[in-house]
Amino acid sequence: MASSQETALDEIQWKAPPIAQSMGGIQTNTVLPYFYHSPFFDGTSNNAIITTQATLNTAQFYIIQTRAAFEGRLRTMQGLEFMVVHDPTDNGKKPDDGGIWVIRKQIRRKPSSDSDVTPISSYYVIGENIYMAPSLRRILEARLLSTVFSLTEVMATASKLPIFTPALGHTYLPPAPKPLTSATNTQMSQTSKESTPIPGTQDTLSSKAPPIPKSLPDNQLGNAQLLQESLSIMLRHGHEYMDENPITGEPGAFIINKPREAQQPASQLKPKPNPVVSKPTTPQIKTDALPPKQKDSTGAEKSPTSAVTKEKKARRKSRPAGSTTTPK
Repeated sequence: MASSQETALDEIQWKAPPIAQSMGGIQTNTVLPYFYHSPFFDGTSNNAIITTQATLNTAQFYIIQTRAAFEGRLRTMQGLEFMVVHDPTDNGKKPDDGGIWVIRKQIRRKPSSDSDVTPISSYYVIGENIYMAPSLRRILEARLLSTVFSLTEVMATASKLPIFTPALGHTYLPPAPKPLTSATNTQMSQTSKESTPIPGTQDTLSSKAPPIPKSLPDNQLGNAQLLQESLSIMLRHGHEYMDENPITGEPGAFIINKPREAQQPASQLKPKPNPVVSKPTTPQIKTDALPPKQKDSTGAEKSPTSAVTKEKKARRKSRPAGSTTTPK
């Protein structure tokens, strides 16, 4: 009995087939005596007192022969007792078809009073097996422990799912690889001049990189090699800026296109004039080129002499003196 108390009673299953066979099987008059041999039984209960008295006193031997007489004797006492609260055979009136017997451990405070009873625990008898019903506290503890354990596993699994990429952001499933086309293969085969290493610097920079230990796992070894290559590229081309070249395409197939101005030599580039916004001005008429108007003796204004008029006058003056003019 001391060894069985070390394990929680609601976690064990007890059965004794030889004892059940010696009693003629489990039935309404043998269920309590069979329970008497289980570790769930309490030797200080009224059941143990009545059984001991009936065994030693032959005048009371009839009390332990039937369950009805035994439970009737228990109702006349007060204290700890074990009573059958559910009988699948209805006190022997129905055949036993493998039902469940329910035995309750309780404290009777007043004799012959079923109302002043305090239940302590319940037990199930299924065939030759006896189980203790767990308390509500044990049930809640087990359910909460199972729930917390399941949530911990879910959170541990879900924490590995999020993946962040600059192109797609936060995702929970890795993107499916896209098939490479012939144009993509051609573009990827071409190497840009920006990625061409400078002569004489590759050996120097690679010699400064720390060695990678060979005892690392495959995934950590790949990460270490990638870090070393990235550091080497940064040291070689960290001073160069490639943001001036526009990048087109999609993730995994970027295309670097140079602008047209970068492809033309500097001598052919024409500066673009800056547009200047000016206010509209009113047109002015220049009057300085017009000759002044002359007036004759009569006061009438004369028309200005033109160059043709001056030439005619010069021809008239250049005639010889002997020439005569014919009257018209």
